[in-house]
Amino acid sequence: MPIVSINESLLIPGVSPVEIHYRESGAGAPLLFLHGGWGYEVYPFDAQIAALQSCSRIVIPDRSGYGRSMKIRGVPSDFHRRAAVETVSLMDALRIDRAVLWGHSDGAVIAAMIGLAEPSRCVGLILEAFHFYRNKPGSREFFEAMERDPDRLGERVTTVLSREHGEDYWRKLIVMNGRAWLEIADQRRHHEEDLYGGSLGELAVPAIFIHGARDPRTELGELDAIRRQLPHAPIHLLEEGAHSPHSERSAAEDCTGIAEGFLRGLTEVRERD
Repeated sequence: MPIVSINESLLIPGVSPVEIHYRESGAGAPLLFLHGGWGYEVYPFDAQIAALQSCSRIVIPDRSGYGRSMKIRGVPSDFHRRAAVETVSLMDALRIDRAVLWGHSDGAVIAAMIGLAEPSRCVGLILEAFHFYRNKPGSREFFEAMERDPDRLGERVTTVLSREHGEDYWRKLIVMNGRAWLEIADQRRHHEEDLYGGSLGELAVPAIFIHGARDPRTELGELDAIRRQLPHAPIHLLEEGAHSPHSERSAAEDCTGIAEGFLRGLTEVRERD
């Protein structure tokens, strides 16, 4: 079980060292996959590992609070920013100077924040099921259900969550994540305030978006807002995709192909330089 230690993490204040579990496969240029708010196993990266491990060193950390990493006591409303700092510390510990970051859902927010704060550490960003707005009225009932009764997520999901995070802990984790998103919405100053303080348009790292046309977590106008911020970053909208194109039978192949094309383009640019 690969474990790496970092001195501290803003996700677990006052604890040192902090141990983070990660998965690793393949060889080549580093590719970090950053999971969403339920952890890794509900939306696994299996198809992409099979396709990309011949040319990429794929690293998939469980951020603090998830999987086999150390448990946390709470999820603050600025957890994305804190997780971004933790991820850079993880890269330092694994001696990864620069990497492509593929973030899914909450992981996509974290990847974008790293791209904004530490652009020299990012070769490129693949932002899947991206969140832009702080306020997600179409998902509020969903987040309230997570906070109130995690068992309503359904037997398949709860079985995976229990296996990955532990029967005595997974409900607490889901409650904390749902509550954090409700707090993110309630702290906004106006209904369109975004998660990036209006700075997403300053992103200078090569980036693409992969998004399911049927993603229930996407607000009306959210993709248009992203296009206005980053008009030169392609948004690949998968008609059969929902919230996790990379792990969905109907969308995984197309999702992987888009990512492969982006990675090839980055390699060609590096070779020219």
